[in-house]
Amino acid sequence: MPTPVDQLLDIRGLDPGSWWPPAIGWWLIALAALFALVALRHFVQWLRRRPPRWQRDAMRQLHGLRRRCRKQPAKETAGELSELLRRIAMARFGRAACAGLFGPPWLAWIEARDPTGFRWSAQGQILLDLPYAPPSRDEEHNDQLHQLINAALIWVVASKEPKGV
Repeated sequence: MPTPVDQLLDIRGLDPGSWWPPAIGWWLIALAALFALVALRHFVQWLRRRPPRWQRDAMRQLHGLRRRCRKQPAKETAGELSELLRRIAMARFGRAACAGLFGPPWLAWIEARDPTGFRWSAQGQILLDLPYAPPSRDEEHNDQLHQLINAALIWVVASKEPKGV
């Protein structure tokens, strides 16, 4: 007669769990990692397409000057635009390239670097004369200044990367 001890069965270990299919937590981690990679890729592409800081600042300031153009004296607008063009040129091409230029050579320098072909030498003469001219009727100059501001906006947008000009 078998004894109760003989009737005991041997203890077996648990069967090892299979590695496939993974538990739901692993699926969620994989999905989160995939989402993070896609988001990172889009963020990097957005950073590459974003204009440089000097270009964003120049656009903001030129738009503000265009809004104020008809509300402030033309002499003041011409002075601000002239200063802003010089700051844009120094940010874009470096101080050594343009800081020492003034008068007609300055306008010729801008014209040579404007990919749109705007005639700065002819139409930008107001930037050289108006800040030092006696007070006059602003209506005479507002349209011309507005045109120069628009040309400057196009010049800034067309300026993507330094070309070594």
